[in-house]
Amino acid sequence: MNGESRRTNSTWYEWGCRLAAWFLMMICMGTMMMSVRALAGTTHTITAPDNGHEYEVYQIFVGDETEGILSNVKWGENGSGECGAGVPDSILKEIEGAQGTDAEKLSVIKKYARLKKEEAFETISEERVLSVPSGYYLIKDKDGSQAGKDDAYTTWLVKIVGDVNMTPKADKPSSEKKVKDRNDTLGNESDWQDSADYDVDDLVPFRLMGKVASNYDSYPVYRFVFHDQQSEGLEFQADTVHVFVDDKEISQGFSVQESAEDGDTFEVIFENMKTIPEVKADSVVTVEYASRLNDQAALGAEGNPNKMYLEYSNNPNEGQDGETGKTLEDMVIVFTYKVVVKKQDETGKALEGAEFVLEKQLPDTDEGEENWQTFVPEKNTTGTIFTFRGLDDGAYRLTESITPAGYNTVPALYFTITAEHQILSDSPILETLNGEAATGEITFVSDKEEGFLETIVINKHGVSLPETGGRGTFLFYAVGGALMMASTGAACMYLMRKPRGEKKDESKEEMD
Repeated sequence: MNGESRRTNSTWYEWGCRLAAWFLMMICMGTMMMSVRALAGTTHTITAPDNGHEYEVYQIFVGDETEGILSNVKWGENGSGECGAGVPDSILKEIEGAQGTDAEKLSVIKKYARLKKEEAFETISEERVLSVPSGYYLIKDKDGSQAGKDDAYTTWLVKIVGDVNMTPKADKPSSEKKVKDRNDTLGNESDWQDSADYDVDDLVPFRLMGKVASNYDSYPVYRFVFHDQQSEGLEFQADTVHVFVDDKEISQGFSVQESAEDGDTFEVIFENMKTIPEVKADSVVTVEYASRLNDQAALGAEGNPNKMYLEYSNNPNEGQDGETGKTLEDMVIVFTYKVVVKKQDETGKALEGAEFVLEKQLPDTDEGEENWQTFVPEKNTTGTIFTFRGLDDGAYRLTESITPAGYNTVPALYFTITAEHQILSDSPILETLNGEAATGEITFVSDKEEGFLETIVINKHGVSLPETGGRGTFLFYAVGGALMMASTGAACMYLMRKPRGEKKDESKEEMD
């Protein structure tokens, strides 16, 4: 065999030895890992809940388990020591002596665990059953899995395994938004509900509510933010905001921010509720405020929606207090309508020259006098159609303030607007819209989708009375004139004669 052949054989022999050594090392490592996973020859099960969460399981210690007591304890795959090596008694005593809240206990346990998600012992979810050797395990939600969701992270579970059915210790807040309705004519107000109708320029009362999580005490910091988004037809009134904790008004611990970057109309921000002594687990936080219904308000079924959601701290575990979840949006809606009056003569022709005033009846004043709210119309270019925008339900009076020349004035017309809308619904709708006149002079055509009630008001011509007498009247005037002239002449003759007689009498007296 020549030298070249010997060198080739030597190279192949060397690579073969290396490969055999590598396989032997892998077998040894696998055997060691398998021995750790199957230490003490006893396995138990961990069963995940069916709650949509995915959990990471970390093996801190393994050992022999008897009635919840772990002996012959060695480091597990995710322990801070060498896997399979014995755990010092000092560490076991420190963990065994951990006291206080879950957060305080976990701060001790966490020191001896490696919680890198790529090194997790196993993952588990949706009622999956996982078989594991006896040991000490930390079970947690995957990092980032509940961020921005309407949910909360489970407080980390640490178990000496017998069979375990996971019962996560977690809670999340709840929230809702409501509005009150008011009937101006009757003077009454509804309870808090999901829809209402109002006049333009009215102040509409709203309420936001949020319930604090039952595991509030587990959080070192607790963020709580009401996010409110209003439609173009509503104008938030910042000076009307009042905040309550369990029905007690507070003035500190929060801020009100308008026109937030995320498109909110405003936010009520509690950066850390832990600074507010009135807040505790399950506290109800209430925000009451008003918005003005403006002239941009949408009419009819579209309505003027107002939405909110609650942002809240949702991870009670140490070092995770920056994460937040958010509740589902809750919406209420404010409706408003319009009345359209068309002016015509009795032939059906559009009639110019009229003016109208619309008034809504309010409760009588304290002195017992009638009380009316006045609305001014928009007019078309010819002044034959009058539109009263932004009305709600109630009793109304329509008065013709100026009557077209040559026509009779229409007497005041009384009518009622009624509307029905869903008061308890996730997405309230306008169900009916009607107008009903007190007498039969007018009738209404209604369209709930467009939100209008339309009627026609007719003016009738004045009466042209016939002329009688003709020529006879002229003779009557002529004879009357002649008689007047004769009477005047006689009077003049008398006056002219009377002074002469008086002179004769005076001469006669002088002679005497």
